[in-house]
Amino acid sequence: MLDQIVVDTAVRTLRPDFAVLAMTAEGLRNGPGDDESATWLAAAAERAVPDDPHVAAWREAYRAFGAKPQRTRPSVDALLRRVDALPAINKVVDAYNAVSVEYALPIGGEDLDAYRGAARLVRARGDEPFDTVVRGEPAVEHPDEGEVVWRDDAGVTCRRWNWRQCVRTRITESTKNALFLLERLEPYPLDRLREAGEELAARLRAVSPDVRIATRLIGGE
Repeated sequence: MLDQIVVDTAVRTLRPDFAVLAMTAEGLRNGPGDDESATWLAAAAERAVPDDPHVAAWREAYRAFGAKPQRTRPSVDALLRRVDALPAINKVVDAYNAVSVEYALPIGGEDLDAYRGAARLVRARGDEPFDTVVRGEPAVEHPDEGEVVWRDDAGVTCRRWNWRQCVRTRITESTKNALFLLERLEPYPLDRLREAGEELAARLRAVSPDVRIATRLIGGE
């Protein structure tokens, strides 16, 4: 899976400084949030830096493909704005949300078994399906033409780079195999990106001691 992940040339042209640390975690034993994951979220909130330059870089990237970051915020921006009340979802999601906040780094978590084909980051045509929930009901939307999206063979898995994830690939308490995407723009140091990956791996091992983890850095050369 990792060796098939692609960042399209059109995205590289838009932001040549983009890099993503992709991580697979196989053999997870997820479950409801607990005292340990609540501690991770609380500690991340204490260390959070809401005005980190990396957040500003992501807002700039959103504007570059026509999105309005005040209306559809980069994921890390949205989390940092809720830092005093970070939601507990499940142990694996709590783990990567805590690392995202602590490291001021967008991190996406996907159920690998729900994927159809490889993950790829592209600029959308505008007709790709994106399954979501609107007013509590299942719905299918479509990205804007030129929008940066993560997708697989079945459709868009995350809109506006890292703004909103589709329903199909969300990590749930029954997820056993997952894909994580840790996304970086300059001036964020690559060493810090790798450190965040190591921290996430450590927390996943705390959740599931027998988990099998692999990583691949794409971009940033």
